[in-house]
Order: sequence, then C-alpha cells, then structure tokens
Amino acid sequence: MLVHIPNVLTADELREVRTIIEAEAWIDGKATAGDQAATAKFNLQITEGSPAGMKAGDIILKALGRNPTFNSAALPFRVLPPLFNRYDAGMKFDSHVDGAIRMIPHTGIRMRADVSSTLFLTEPSDYDGGELVIDDSYGSHSVKLPAGDMVVYPATSLHNVTPITRGSRWSSFFWTQSMVKDDGKRTMLYDLDLAIIEVRRRLGDHESASVALVSHYHNLLRRWAEL
Repeated sequence: MLVHIPNVLTADELREVRTIIEAEAWIDGKATAGDQAATAKFNLQITEGSPAGMKAGDIILKALGRNPTFNSAALPFRVLPPLFNRYDAGMKFDSHVDGAIRMIPHTGIRMRADVSSTLFLTEPSDYDGGELVIDDSYGSHSVKLPAGDMVVYPATSLHNVTPITRGSRWSSFFWTQSMVKDDGKRTMLYDLDLAIIEVRRRLGDHESASVALVSHYHNLLRRWAEL
C-alpha cells in the first residue's frame, strides 16, 4: 500500500526543520547503508544521532503523532528517529530494498522495518530528477511531492531515487514497525477505516451500521496486532 499524506508539516515546522538541518554538516550517505545498498547509494546525510538531527526529528515525530492518516496507514508500534538526506546534481540511489531490522539508537532495541516513509523538504520546482520510484505488484510509481508532504509504502518494496540533474532534493526518511506486519492486512484495515469515516459522516456515530463497522475494525486489529 502506497499512501500520499499531504501537509504533514505546517509551514512553520517546515521552515524550522530546514533551518536546523541547513546549518548541519553532511556526510557520505553510504555510512548508514548495508553492503548491497552501499554500492547503489550516492547521496549525503546528516550524521545519525547528531543533536541537530534529533532536534529536527522530534519536530517530525510530533507532527506524525497528530496525523490521523499516518496512524491509520502505518498502525505504528515503533518509529525510528527520522534521518535526513540530500541529493545534489548527479546524485542518485539505485534500486534496493530497505533492511529488515534496524537498531534504535542508544537503546539496544532492535525493530522490524515494516513501513518506509519519505518526507519531502524541498519543493519540486527546486530540482529536476530526484523522483522516488517505488515498484509494487501494480507497476512502478514515480513520487515527487510538495515540501511538507510524505509518502508511506511497504519497506519490502524495491525502490530507487532517479539522478538529480538540477538543484538539490532534501528529505527526511525513517522506518516504522507496525502493529500489523503484513501489508495486505494493513491495507484492509486502512480501507475499512476510510469506509468507517464515510459511514460515520453520513449516518452518525450511533447508527447500527457505524457501530458494526467500528466493532469489526477493532476485532480485526485485536486479532492481527503484535505488541
């Protein structure tokens, strides 16, 4: 399931995140890549766990906490602290799959990466190229979103970032361990949640159809959730 989530960050939050990371040093993105990904990765990153990166990441985590679409689509159990990358002219990231297990910094806790997220921090007009291309059973999807918008997609997906030919593309990326690890089941719950919202809008909260759908949603989540 691929979901575009608009306006994750407000204009003020976007400005603050950009101000923080613009003053930070950037390192070769291969530093956080696995053996296979390192041969495909040509970008820059802010050092994982840096004070500036953590401060900017906290702004994003707070925004995620209030975003109903993210919480419905990802059903988050654990969210890895956001990281930040940058693609300048000539940079790219060839096709790869994200690593399955990630270490949460400074905790000794490992988490399963079920959902990948990319939050765009530069406007599409600021650069050429740099599309995030995600492959799934329905084909390839090219994603290039306004600053402050985010895309979430299964971490099992083969994906790449096309070469930048002009300008610079900045983004935040991170992984979520979902309460429901199977993407097919998450998709069914997300679709059911959207249907519930529409039924409640039309009929109200106390009609039998609304109550029945909400009951089914929570009983499916109870059956499938892993905590």
